[in-house]
Amino acid sequence: MGLWKKYLVDLIGIMIGTAIMAAAFSIFLIPNKIAAGGASGIGIIFFHLYQFPVGITVLLVNIPLFLLTWWFLGWRMVVHSLVGSFFFPLLLVLLDPLPALTTDLLLASVFGGIMVGIGLGLVFRFKGSTGGTSLGALLINHFLGISSGQSLVVADLLIVFSSGFIFSPEVALFALLSLLVSARVIDIVQEGFAYSKAALIISQEKEKIAERIMAELDRGATFMEGRGAYTGDEREMILCVLAQSQVTRLKHIVRETDPNAFVIVTNVGEVHGEGFRRI
Repeated sequence: MGLWKKYLVDLIGIMIGTAIMAAAFSIFLIPNKIAAGGASGIGIIFFHLYQFPVGITVLLVNIPLFLLTWWFLGWRMVVHSLVGSFFFPLLLVLLDPLPALTTDLLLASVFGGIMVGIGLGLVFRFKGSTGGTSLGALLINHFLGISSGQSLVVADLLIVFSSGFIFSPEVALFALLSLLVSARVIDIVQEGFAYSKAALIISQEKEKIAERIMAELDRGATFMEGRGAYTGDEREMILCVLAQSQVTRLKHIVRETDPNAFVIVTNVGEVHGEGFRRI
């Protein structure tokens, strides 16, 4: 597949994912005041307080975060967020007239969370992002040293709890349920049910692949000695443990560097140490 065709496929995938997300907000989350974190959660709160369009709020939140991330962290950190950051709020505005499918908070939170998870999972699979609190988490990590994952969780929870004070504790609980459902569905869409992944890569370009893993994924790589049973040739392999959301990018790195590489990606039940859960 040519490079421009690959970019086109990625673009279409991100657009489909954001369309599913925008539809979920229009028919489930916005009408029922379910602010399940993110810039869209802020938009839902402002919409019900001031009747300000959710899509415009998301765009106004994304623009400064996008520019700040570009300025302090470089264009590589935001290039994959560009399409989703602006296409998602546009679709929120266009799909705003869609009627609510239910006024039942449980149904709205569960099915809204499922649709958001499917949409965002697709966006991640095609190396995209919708910006919002994910960009904010990168900035917090840069300035305060708090991990991006922890920053993202804290930011989303603050928005959920804020909706509890503004709307009602019951609505906040359903927003939290929706957030948990969407997070789980994202994992399923991405790479199955495991928390993390381990990749074993056999390649003639092992040094280049290892360098790109460390530079672009911010993950460690370990060289391991191996010997082919059939040929008897000695060769080194790369062992890398990474998050589910990084698997697609790892495959992209390997495919670009050495299309003939042999890659095994397997589920890892638990990982403890730097970059993952502390022991």
